[in-house]
Amino acid sequence: MSRLPTFGIARPPTVLLAVIASTFFVGFGGGVVFPILPNLGAVLGISAFMVGVILSANRWVRLVANAPAGALVDRYGTRKPFVYGLFIEGIATLGYVVALVMPPAESLRWVAEALPTIAVGSVAIGANEWFTPVAVAVAPETWFVLARVLWGLGSAAVFATAYTIAADVSDSGSRGTNMGVVRGGITMGFPAGLVLGGVVSSLAGNVAAFSVAAAFALVASVVAYRLVPETHVTTDGEKASVKPWDVDTSIPAVTVGFVNFGLMFAYIGALFATLVLFLGANDISLLGLNAQGTSGIFMAGTVVAAATFMLIGGRVSDTRESRTPILLAFLVVSFAGFLFLARAGSTLDLALACLFIGAGQGGTSGPMMALLADLTPDERMGRASGTNNVLGDVGGGLGPMVSLPLIDTVGFAPIYAACAAIPLLAGITLLLGVRRETGTFLPGRVATEA
Repeated sequence: MSRLPTFGIARPPTVLLAVIASTFFVGFGGGVVFPILPNLGAVLGISAFMVGVILSANRWVRLVANAPAGALVDRYGTRKPFVYGLFIEGIATLGYVVALVMPPAESLRWVAEALPTIAVGSVAIGANEWFTPVAVAVAPETWFVLARVLWGLGSAAVFATAYTIAADVSDSGSRGTNMGVVRGGITMGFPAGLVLGGVVSSLAGNVAAFSVAAAFALVASVVAYRLVPETHVTTDGEKASVKPWDVDTSIPAVTVGFVNFGLMFAYIGALFATLVLFLGANDISLLGLNAQGTSGIFMAGTVVAAATFMLIGGRVSDTRESRTPILLAFLVVSFAGFLFLARAGSTLDLALACLFIGAGQGGTSGPMMALLADLTPDERMGRASGTNNVLGDVGGGLGPMVSLPLIDTVGFAPIYAACAAIPLLAGITLLLGVRRETGTFLPGRVATEA
């Protein structure tokens, strides 16, 4: 029996397939909020700034959680942090459902006014005293923020372990491909969540969309528990405590982290947080769907392109002496995509812009993480992944908080045009960091690893 063509790409190790399956399912919860929440803000009375806070809350939490997660991996291994992280993300997704089914705060005021004043010692507690904290506790934005906080804790553990597992089972000839495969698996659940959030919410409502995403997220932890073994052997028996500042501050980790900062600021922080508003303002739709449904499809297309080019970029970097040229090429692609977005005025223009942005974002991910693994000793890879995630989350967290308020002031085109410059600055940062660490702009894979 003839084998199916592999196009030069070997079958990933079984453990990576299990990681991909787990992160794909849990990724639904990450994508489902983006098509729904920006529009839901107006319905629930949530301000644009508060929507930005909710969307970025998980990233701010990861600023504190990423470094301990990476240190935990280096000291205790990958299996337990990975499984527990997935389970926490599943519980967090259920928080979205709770946020929508909680009663409006004002509906409780008649209860407060009907109850008598309560005496606690010599202090009388009336309706006005206890109504305000209760109203805050049941407000949808409170539950959305709590859910995103939990999501940040869980995803910090998942990201640190997934990349470390890929590094553990790879060598210099497969590292780019395996990093691209894992990053693609993490990413592909996100567009599924975008479509789920956009289409299912349009057809069956927001509660249904969040409920389905929560079910898949909880399944992810079961898959990981059954199929993901331990891959990371610690170098010593020390069980010291971990700290938020316990990060890898080496030049490779900081360089790759700053590149990730810029890309995440533009991609997640600006594009994803504003696309649904852009569609509504420009009356662009697909298949008769509203702005939420259309934005879900466009963002899903962007992430599918990213996942595809993660694999392509990683594979190409494994076949070249140096990974730097392919990284620079995809940063230029991202630059072009944001320029197209700034000038987009039709469905075709927007589709082309999303394709380029996704390809640029994805094409850098696999080679960039492979480059980090090339330049980092195995015993520090968990911390190095934590550094990369910390800086990426700063970018992703700042993006919504900066872009959403500024759009009301300057409009969409200036914001997207400014984002086009970020990949170019990231390319300069990459070259300077690589040169400082290796003495050349084009470090070789095998020589550097040795």
